[in-house]
Amino acid sequence: MGRETVVAVTNGRLDFGTWEQVYYAEFDGQRKKRVLVKIIGE
Repeated sequence: MGRETVVAVTNGRLDFGTWEQVYYAEFDGQRKKRVLVKIIGE
């Protein structure tokens, strides 16, 4: 399983295809997590 994903944003909305979704699954127990969101514009 990968730990990163790239998603296009069109007109301010996530641009998923018909069957595309992003899931988060945790298998390492309860502890503090960090999420990094990187936005790159044109």
